[in-house]
Amino acid sequence: MKKLILTVAILASGVSTFAMSNNILPIEGINIVMNNEFKEITLDKLPAAVTNAVEKDYASATISKAYVNSKEQYKLDLTIDGNSSTVYADKDGNWIEESATTEKKQGAE
Repeated sequence: MKKLILTVAILASGVSTFAMSNNILPIEGINIVMNNEFKEITLDKLPAAVTNAVEKDYASATISKAYVNSKEQYKLDLTIDGNSSTVYADKDGNWIEESATTEKKQGAE
């Protein structure tokens, strides 16, 4: 009987120790920082490829403002049927995702 009680006590302490173990892995933070280096330009400075892409893919849109960054990526503020929208294009008139114009930095924690 003593062996049974001793075995149960050892098992109970082992299970409680296992349940209390903390196996949480550290998570590295990732911050997405917008590349705010776009500078406003006049609409006549837009490459023809960009304006042609807008006319082709957004026929009812008008370009209200245009911006360019050092990578010759263009941020275009469009007005479509009274609604505002922002799109991004490269100098050749290819549409790019907004994430392609952002930088990722690893946060130190």
